[in-house]
Amino acid sequence: MDAAGKKPREIMLRMAARGRRVRAGESGMCEGGTWRRESFRLPRVDAREKAREWFDRFPKAAYMTEIEFWRELDNDMIEFTIRRLPSAD
Repeated sequence: MDAAGKKPREIMLRMAARGRRVRAGESGMCEGGTWRRESFRLPRVDAREKAREWFDRFPKAAYMTEIEFWRELDNDMIEFTIRRLPSAD
């Protein structure tokens, strides 16, 4: 058991369920509506540029923009998902 008293299997099952909800778009409820998400798979330099573009266009203070998920793939590729509020859509 970990410090919080949960068994590793319980933690793994909870994380797997959350991952399924994220992929299905179900975990995106927030005050005022659903999160807007977009996923990308780009070379590292292009991924940084795309993230900057999103943060410039949808500032964190107004849209709660954030990188929700990211991982490094082979050949210096980055896969990531950005989410934001639909405040001004």
